[in-house]
Amino acid sequence: MEYVAIITGLALIQVFVFAVQVGQQRVKHGVKAPATSGPPEFERAFRVHENTVEQLVIFLPSLWLFATYWRADIAAALGLLFLIGRQVYRSAYMGDPDKRSAGFGIGALATVILMLGGLVGAIMSLL
Repeated sequence: MEYVAIITGLALIQVFVFAVQVGQQRVKHGVKAPATSGPPEFERAFRVHENTVEQLVIFLPSLWLFATYWRADIAAALGLLFLIGRQVYRSAYMGDPDKRSAGFGIGALATVILMLGGLVGAIMSLL
């Protein structure tokens, strides 16, 4: 489970870094809180962060459920895939939001496998 804990920590660091990047864009473009709109560069950074926060609500419990009912090493590998997907998503979105699909798809695939795997594992433990 140590690897799953490391992936969890890395996911939290990643979303924290994305939050810092939003703050940097606020300062750079003079976007005062609580505003959530401004120049496209700010809005893209804001959406990357918010979308990642939204994904973590599903990803983190799914990661731990999969690790609990199946194998922690596979859960951690899928978790790493999620993190890579979020980074690809961020890089693409900051350049051209229309090119964000690959990164989203990588992360979503990992999350769906973790989520369904965790659910199936929990159900099977009842049988």
